[in-house]
Amino acid sequence: MFQTPVFNRRQAIAAAVSIGGSLGMSDLLQSITAVAGEASENDQRHCVLLWMSGGPSQIDTFDMKPAHKNGGSIKEIATAVPGLRFSEHLPQLARQADQLAILRGMATKEGDHQRGTTVMRTGHIAGGPVRYPAIGCSLSKSLRNPDSKLPHYVTVAPGPFARGSLSPGFLGPKFAATSVSVSGPPAAGNFAQLRVDHLQPHGFVGPERFESRLALWESMQAAYLKTRNAPNTIAQDTVYRSAIDMLGSNAKDAFDLSAESDTVREAYGRGTFGQGCLMARRLIERGVPLVEVTLGDGLGWDTHANNFEQVQRLCQQLDAGWSTLMTELADRGLLEKTTILWAGEFGRTPAINSNGGRDHFPQAFSCVLAGGGVAGGQAFGATSTDGMEVVDGKIDQQDLLATLCKALGVDPTSENIAEGGRPIAIAEGNPVEQVLL
Repeated sequence: MFQTPVFNRRQAIAAAVSIGGSLGMSDLLQSITAVAGEASENDQRHCVLLWMSGGPSQIDTFDMKPAHKNGGSIKEIATAVPGLRFSEHLPQLARQADQLAILRGMATKEGDHQRGTTVMRTGHIAGGPVRYPAIGCSLSKSLRNPDSKLPHYVTVAPGPFARGSLSPGFLGPKFAATSVSVSGPPAAGNFAQLRVDHLQPHGFVGPERFESRLALWESMQAAYLKTRNAPNTIAQDTVYRSAIDMLGSNAKDAFDLSAESDTVREAYGRGTFGQGCLMARRLIERGVPLVEVTLGDGLGWDTHANNFEQVQRLCQQLDAGWSTLMTELADRGLLEKTTILWAGEFGRTPAINSNGGRDHFPQAFSCVLAGGGVAGGQAFGATSTDGMEVVDGKIDQQDLLATLCKALGVDPTSENIAEGGRPIAIAEGNPVEQVLL
């Protein structure tokens, strides 16, 4: 059976850097994206996944229950859409409610962080003979420009529960995500510093040494492939060559957030999530089809204690980053081509525990779609007065992924071939037509 090697784009880039580390450019961050304007002004579609690591509380964000004791202390506010109300900690998103479709009937059967993350990202329970790809990998495969040297899928600061569910699975390492990490805690008052791993040059390797090492590698690799042409060997060679191509591209500015004014950076928020949303805008401008930004390092939205204080802090970051991203995409004519999904691995219990927290709750929670292909200004589905169960419009993870696909113009029933030759659809659920244009 074909087994994808444990070898990803990050490792390939590190290896390519070790081959030479420089093509004579000032900074190898030029290696990962195209120059501004490289992406053609066509109908290319994009997706932004805003991932809430830890599982966000639906009752304290988009499915408020003010008339019930489970509602807690957070107040609701009116939005731009009559009758649609959000948390008081999301005032900017409330003004953009006409762009949002709230799916209040989400339900899965998985309340563990790691397994729940896998279910929401792949549509399938972890384990078994098939290694299902993350939805980001599948969508980036469908949306990519095959002639572009840009990465197809970029994930910014993935959380601790997401790392195992970013795999391209049977699609192979060619469709793995490129990771952007946090350089370290920013100094007080500064903006979060984000970087692409393994793209800084070794100072002792110049252009001539790089070319010499690359030529040596090419000759050794050609001889190696003559006798070892198994699928995993070919896949590894493909990833190496992709990394080398990226090292030669001319686009460092896509990841250089210092090129933005302090006013713009402040609007997104100084933290990792806000700066990640700004990076998402820059990547989308340059043609990257799939960008993911995570909110919730450490415990994140896992608010077993002090729920209301933590939700307020997280919502302030969410509100600034997400709303500014939509505003700037709209200003550039890109929002109608970009579908945004807000989701986490599950929701939180309606009942408040003895520590002032909310526990894991996959039975009834919310996700949100926005932007291109989405009929905003509505809530689809409903939970009971106490929030304990879905009473209308119940959907599961496969329905959600199918809806996302269709919003992006991707046929959810289109198939990829898994190990053993088995055809597998991108998503097996039923799209929620009511929230689609």
